[in-house]
Amino acid sequence: MKNVYNVLKGPCLTEKAALLQETDNKIVFKVNPDSNKIAIKQAVEKMFPVKVKHVHVANMHGKQKRVGKHTGFRNDWKKAYVTLSEGQINFADEL
Repeated sequence: MKNVYNVLKGPCLTEKAALLQETDNKIVFKVNPDSNKIAIKQAVEKMFPVKVKHVHVANMHGKQKRVGKHTGFRNDWKKAYVTLSEGQINFADEL
């Protein structure tokens, strides 16, 4: 993972992510399934002016979808919970 834009795909905008952002100083991102915690931490620190304290990742399985009589699955994806250091809450307001 040499390019920052290959690691971070975008923010995960859900109610749970908004609650974590307000209470626990955490930001949730959709990331590349091949990226690891170290690459995610470096990408966030390089893209935004923040210090990252922890990174937790979760592999999300694609949902089963159906079109007519045919069934298939959406792609699997990875989610990263990035905990920011204390005093970095201004970044969360800009996102």
